[in-house]
Amino acid sequence: MCGIVGWTNLKEDISTQRHIIESMTCQLSKRGPDDVAIFQKKDVLFGHRRLVVVDPEGGKQPMTRRIGDYAYTVIYNGELYNTEDLRKELIEKGHRFHSYSDTEVLLVSYIEWGIDCVKKFNGIFAFGIWDEKERSLFMARDPLGVKPLFYTKAGNHFMFASEIKALLAHPLVEPIVGEEGIAEIFGLGPARSPGNGVYKNIHEVPPAHWLLYKNEGYKLKQYWQLESKEHTDSFETTVEHVRHLLIDAIERQLVSDVPVCTFLSGGVDSSAISSVAANAFRRDGKGQLNTYSIDYVDNNLYFKANEFQPNSDSAYIEMMKNHIGSEHHNILLDIPQLFTALEDAVKANDLPGMADVDSSLYLFCKEVRKNATVALSGECADEIFGGYPWFTRAEDITADTFPWAKSTKERMGIISKGFRNISLEDYVAAKYEETIKEVPRLDGESQQQNRMRELFYLNMKWFMITLLNRKDRMSMANSLEVRVPFADYRLVEYLWNVPWEMKYHTQQEKGLLRKAIQGILPEKVLNRKKSPYPKTHHPLYTKMVQQKMKEILQDTTSPLLDVINISRVMEITETGGASFGRPWFGQLMTGPQLLAFLIQVNIWMKEYKVRIQ
Repeated sequence: MCGIVGWTNLKEDISTQRHIIESMTCQLSKRGPDDVAIFQKKDVLFGHRRLVVVDPEGGKQPMTRRIGDYAYTVIYNGELYNTEDLRKELIEKGHRFHSYSDTEVLLVSYIEWGIDCVKKFNGIFAFGIWDEKERSLFMARDPLGVKPLFYTKAGNHFMFASEIKALLAHPLVEPIVGEEGIAEIFGLGPARSPGNGVYKNIHEVPPAHWLLYKNEGYKLKQYWQLESKEHTDSFETTVEHVRHLLIDAIERQLVSDVPVCTFLSGGVDSSAISSVAANAFRRDGKGQLNTYSIDYVDNNLYFKANEFQPNSDSAYIEMMKNHIGSEHHNILLDIPQLFTALEDAVKANDLPGMADVDSSLYLFCKEVRKNATVALSGECADEIFGGYPWFTRAEDITADTFPWAKSTKERMGIISKGFRNISLEDYVAAKYEETIKEVPRLDGESQQQNRMRELFYLNMKWFMITLLNRKDRMSMANSLEVRVPFADYRLVEYLWNVPWEMKYHTQQEKGLLRKAIQGILPEKVLNRKKSPYPKTHHPLYTKMVQQKMKEILQDTTSPLLDVINISRVMEITETGGASFGRPWFGQLMTGPQLLAFLIQVNIWMKEYKVRIQ
């Protein structure tokens, strides 16, 4: 994994501006602590920070290959999981390789197939290729958006980077946020609209898109999308195919020249990955798998079961540890460090995020990184198999908005009267309707079948990408590469057309997944009711965010005061967030997390010197 940054100007000589690209590249040092390099030409500057995972010597970047009179140079963040398949195909076409790195395979794939190369890749990636022959910049992002890729244009200057902070290090890019950005933060946050960077004139290449920049401007195009068609496989065949795809995805993602571990919560998703990984380790003579879980000091004293979190993780983690024979590590976080890390999470994300859901992951990854460089995690299973409550709860199925963020009216009440010309309800409704119109339909399906397609599409395009963004920023801020086998596009494509009745086998959430991994997990784990990412239930955390919010509200220099309804936020603060009335976002961001989110907005505006225009 790496951090990439690029700058091109096809009309002016920028080769003398090396100090700027160096400064931009420096911002990504945590994404790539092992190496740094610059590529410098008259009309293009590339910067690369490297985290060594495969082929330490042969995978150095920026990487250049010369064909005849012209050179092609790539900077790349990600991993290709079908590297050897592609290498074999390219060798048959006459190409020769000087390393075993996936970087060289990606670059040679572009040389052979041009922009269609992206249709050949199975992996997680964001890259930029300078094509000397065409004098063009070609960029692309993986199908599900696991790896980030932001860009901006200022006059004849075009810049791109793995993270927004690198773009803001360019003197022509300013941290300005307009009304649309306010609507993104307070209407949709911590989610973002696909392609929206929140800051004015900063955009993100959406998942499954490529961007081609030439003298006449740039073109953005989608290269992969879900296709609706009739599912003709029997249930038994479907189960076997899902099992094959999942095991293949997990095993492909174990390839590494550095230590690999798995996250293990004791839930179905992470347990399945850990079990398959442990089996592969034994089979291949790689020794004992290391697994990691997260918990909070005294959480057992304050945990209260509810619809979203019916039980704690510890007993199930113990079962799995014994079942697969892993070397298990339980990372225990204390409340003060969880609170303090809210600032670290903002700086990792360049935006306010999921509050302590982010800061806990940040701290967790920091500890994991002490012993491992690569981890596998269970994100995306709930979105593609239907694991969330809103797939089965009638009020959510029929809701004409995002089911994880039904608080738009309440959100409107906390923004400043100076922004009341922004209708958060209209903004959110428009984003919802835009997404619904994109859903690939299938003639002849019932209204109920159509609605389930809509729910799955909404989850993949919004909720899933929010969690993937979180996982990338919090892990890479600690130089840890996290891979997500459930985001393998082949598995996503197949499941898209599997009917809900199969996915909800035996009227159990993720029933199809449970059936597909039968025999891989102990029965008690296999049948465990879904429990989300663990969060703190300690009252000290609520007290700490309350106290901080009171300090922010009393400090007249707090930038947050310019964008909120102060009296309303005071009311919410006094009740520890309870008077807001609804969860802010998803299942985990309730009262205390709302206060923490607002604290993060203040940190963000202050640290990034955000200007509202």
